[in-house]
Formats: sequence, structure tokens, C-alpha cells
Amino acid sequence: MSLDAYIAGLPKAELHLHIEGSLEPELMFELARRNKVSIPFDSVEAVRAAYDFSNLQDFLDIYYAGAEVLRTEQDFHDLALAYFRRAAADNVRHAEIFFDPQTHTDRGLPFGVAADGLLSGMKAAETELGVTSKLILCFLRHLDEAAAIDTLNAAEPWLDRIAGVGLDSSEVGHPPSKFRHVFERAGHMGLKRVAHAGEEGPPAYVWEALDVLQIDRMDHGNRSMEDPRLIERLADERMTLTVCPLSNLKLCVVRDLKDHPVPEMLRRGIHVTLNSDDPAYFGGYVNDNYRRLADAVGLSREQVTLMARNSFEGSFLDAADKAARIAEVEAWAARSA
Repeated sequence: MSLDAYIAGLPKAELHLHIEGSLEPELMFELARRNKVSIPFDSVEAVRAAYDFSNLQDFLDIYYAGAEVLRTEQDFHDLALAYFRRAAADNVRHAEIFFDPQTHTDRGLPFGVAADGLLSGMKAAETELGVTSKLILCFLRHLDEAAAIDTLNAAEPWLDRIAGVGLDSSEVGHPPSKFRHVFERAGHMGLKRVAHAGEEGPPAYVWEALDVLQIDRMDHGNRSMEDPRLIERLADERMTLTVCPLSNLKLCVVRDLKDHPVPEMLRRGIHVTLNSDDPAYFGGYVNDNYRRLADAVGLSREQVTLMARNSFEGSFLDAADKAARIAEVEAWAARSA
């Protein structure tokens, strides 16, 4: 069996997925027509041509423009279910998806429009596709902490259906410590804590995410590899890193996939997972990230299997569900030996 075929059948979890970033151009146009929203593109091809970014901010500008077509609970339901259908085709068995409520509340939508629509899409995905999922509320770091606290307050009626909080958007100039108090409060509420750090920001941001925000999982973390003490700590603590190779390439975090740090992360004992981040914008879903990285750096079947196992170990599933999913990984590996 080829490595491509092995990856295709390998059960895996996705732990770093921005649901708004799974908005494919075809669905963008469909929702724009449905909601009578004007968008600055005249064709699907024009949208795809615009996906030529040189940095994170270039991407975010078009990302926020695309979100304008999302107006109703049904829109968010359809967005979620479209992602889960694509993920199921990659044999994703569990996904923990981010959403950015401030992107929507700041343009006048009630918190529940996005939350209820996504939750209904997640429920449909479990019923129809057998894919389980959890929802993570992310704060936009280019806004202030007071806005994040307001968002957490607005989320309270939904917190029994939200697994955790995260931190995303423009990283440079917005260190994790800026959100110390809202993360502390979220922890007291029993929510898991994750944060983007060390994508474009320096290793110091990773230290802050660990020590100030007290995160349970690290999103990206690439620049951790610049700090030997940090590498050792991440490995010793088995901190899961949700790495996104095609995103890193598209946003010029790495110049070429052959230069990606995943092989060195694995060699140093870091708990790496592979994810798609914003797949509609970055040119690939989970299996594309596995395959293209494997081709670029020569990943072995054992390394690919380890990262799939890591994806379940690093998830927020309970111990029994983790064990069941990891058993699926091991069974596939044994059948394919």
C-alpha cells in the first residue's frame, strides 16, 4: 500500500480548524445569493485568484470579507456540515473546531446565530457521518481584553456546549498576556484553554501562552524551535502542538515545505499533530497536509501513524473515547502492515 493510500484510510482527529476558514468559494457565492449580499468578486475563479497571500494580515483581510455572507443559523449549519462532509472523506473521526463570535457580533448578529447554527451542524454531522466534534470559542487578539470578556459573558447560555476558549487573529503585537484575565476566568468556568502562539510571533509568546494563559494545547508553535529550553519543556510536558503545514506555506511562515520543522519536532519528542487551519483559503484539508508534508520531508509511515495517534491523545475527548479512537488507529496500522 502506498503512503498516500495509507493516509487516506488512517483515522485521525482535526484539532486546528477555523470553521469560517472552511468557506469554499462555491458556498460563499451560494450564501451571497441567498442573503442578497454583495461580495467583491464576480466568479469562483476570481475568489480563488485572490487567495494569494504574503502574510497573515493579507489572509485575514479576505477572511473577514468572506464572513459577511454568513447571516443566519442555516448559513452556519450549512457551513459546518460542508466542512464535516469534506473531513469525513479524509477519515477524520473527530474534530474540535474554532469559531470567532466577535467576527459576527461586531457586524450585528446575535451570539446565538453562529453558535446555534454551528451546534446544529455538528449534531447533524455526528448523526449522518459518525464524526464527533467539540466547539471552541476564540477571542480576536487584535481587539482588547474587555471585548473578549464581553464575548465570554455573551457565551454563558451556551457554555455547556462549548468545550474551550482560544486566541486567534493577528499575532504580532498582541501577546498572550494581553488576555490574562479572560483566560483565567474561562479556566475557573471549567473551559479548556488553547492559543495561537509562535506562528509569526516570537518564542516569548509561546512561553506566555504556557505560563500566563496556562493553556491545555498549543496552536501552531513553530517558532518554539528557536528556543532549546522551550523545546525541552514542550517535550517533557507532552504539550500538543496543532501544526498546519499548508497554512504555514501559504502565509510564508516557511518558504518551502521541505524546510518545515515537523521532522525536527518529532525527533525532539514534541507531541505534533497535523491540521488544515483554514482549508478553503490554504489549498488543502487534513489529508492534503499529511500527503504534501510527507512528500516534501520524507515522513515515514510510523511518523504519520504517530501524529494521527497524537491527534486523539491531544483532543478533549474523555479517556474512554480517546482509547477507542486510538485503537482504530492501531487497527488500521496493523491491517496495513
